[in-house]
Amino acid sequence: MRDIHPDVRAALGMTRELRHRIAEVRERAEEIVARRPSPSGLVIPELDVMGRLRDLYLAPGTCARFGNQELAAEIMAAITESTQDARRQYGIAMNDTDMLPRPMSEVMREWRAGSGPDQPVPNFGKAEQST
Repeated sequence: MRDIHPDVRAALGMTRELRHRIAEVRERAEEIVARRPSPSGLVIPELDVMGRLRDLYLAPGTCARFGNQELAAEIMAAITESTQDARRQYGIAMNDTDMLPRPMSEVMREWRAGSGPDQPVPNFGKAEQST
């Protein structure tokens, strides 16, 4: 049986690492939830990062206090504000430099510069993990 060529092993490792990185990004995005109150503070929607309404809190007496148009305006104002907040949170979470993994090209460059046929497949962890 033949051994797998080191470049193929590296490519398989890169593929596996890319899948893990995509899963991490999805998990970070799914954790984002925004809850911004309406101007009166009586309506609080809960939205996810995709702008989907997950929950809606109406303080007791809210429906009696507002007419139909006013209540709809309160709900829409809170949803709009929550959507903007979720987008802000997403931008912050996805651009956090502490969460960025080590570039694959850098790892591959270092691996190729190394010598020896028995050199292990590159480690795609963060810089502090690979040393």
